[in-house]
Amino acid sequence: MNFELIEKEFKSKICEEINLSQEGVNRFIVFNPFMFDDGDHIVVLLKSKDGKWLFTDEGHTFMHVSYDDIDIEKGTRKKIIDNVLAGYGIRNQEGELISEIYNSQFGDALYSYLQGLVKITDISFLTRERVRSTFMEDLRAFIEEKVPSDRRIFDYYDKQHDPDAKYMVDCRINGMKRPLLLFGIQSDDKCRDVTITCLQFEKFNVPFRSMAIFEDQETVNRKVLARFSDICDKQFSTLATNKERISKHLHEILAGSNSI
Repeated sequence: MNFELIEKEFKSKICEEINLSQEGVNRFIVFNPFMFDDGDHIVVLLKSKDGKWLFTDEGHTFMHVSYDDIDIEKGTRKKIIDNVLAGYGIRNQEGELISEIYNSQFGDALYSYLQGLVKITDISFLTRERVRSTFMEDLRAFIEEKVPSDRRIFDYYDKQHDPDAKYMVDCRINGMKRPLLLFGIQSDDKCRDVTITCLQFEKFNVPFRSMAIFEDQETVNRKVLARFSDICDKQFSTLATNKERISKHLHEILAGSNSI
């Protein structure tokens, strides 16, 4: 196989900055100009496996994206990535992104492969508003994993005292004398709304306790947070860095059953 011709094909199909460098038997590094936002280059290798030629990132792309504390295994981000992989013919093999080359179409295959990897790196560029939009999905998926379906009600409201659903609860966890009202908070406005909701439930004279999980507590206005802290029983500053603690807390609540 003439790899000089393949390199020329890469240059003509994509750009002149593409270069091949051999690293072992039937293994080549594909140097390219595409980068992550921190300046690191996207890793691409061309190698032969089981008699087939393929491109692989050897797990580098997902590893790099995860450095930004971005959960790519659940919610909206996972859907975006799955759609990208399907659209560009890339296979996720336990975190390694692989694209097989068919009919010796090396240039076309590399073009599609790089496009797919660039699309995935764009996950890191999601605006803060878009990231926040995934927070509630991530939180819901986490609750579904930790709390049995017969012990939880999402988007709960008190039908007796609040038939118009003005005071919504993200998730009510049942099975205790005092049910747990669980809220996800990703902004000042949501924090104010939850404060009002908890105060209103107190007026309803309904036994409950409250718990809040923040997307990032440090971004919430200090005065808004101070008022909220006066009425909330338990808070976690983030979901991403407190999953183990939250899981333990929920387990203790569920295990307490009607004794609490």
